[in-house]
Amino acid sequence: MAQALRPNTAGGLFATDGKAHPLQDTLLAVTLVLGITAFITAMFHHLHLLSSWTGLVGILTGAYGQWISVTTRERFGLIVGLGAAAVGFFLGMAHGGLFGGL
Repeated sequence: MAQALRPNTAGGLFATDGKAHPLQDTLLAVTLVLGITAFITAMFHHLHLLSSWTGLVGILTGAYGQWISVTTRERFGLIVGLGAAAVGFFLGMAHGGLFGGL
């Protein structure tokens, strides 16, 4: 006998369990913004301070977001942001570091 399927209409874009996760969604957005900023600014040698600091903060917020994340969608977005932040951080460190090569 075929089972009746119920449509999943509860929850938002990032809440697949039907509950709101405002802290996790905020950490996800912050990590993505910082990761994208660090990744893009790492392509320019003279912006190494911005890329290294935004990368470092993006790694920290992404790590905390992974620690408290609840759903798979949150974890996926956090991993994308963490990867971009890590690449930006490491390239920023290679171009001069957190303190301008002191």
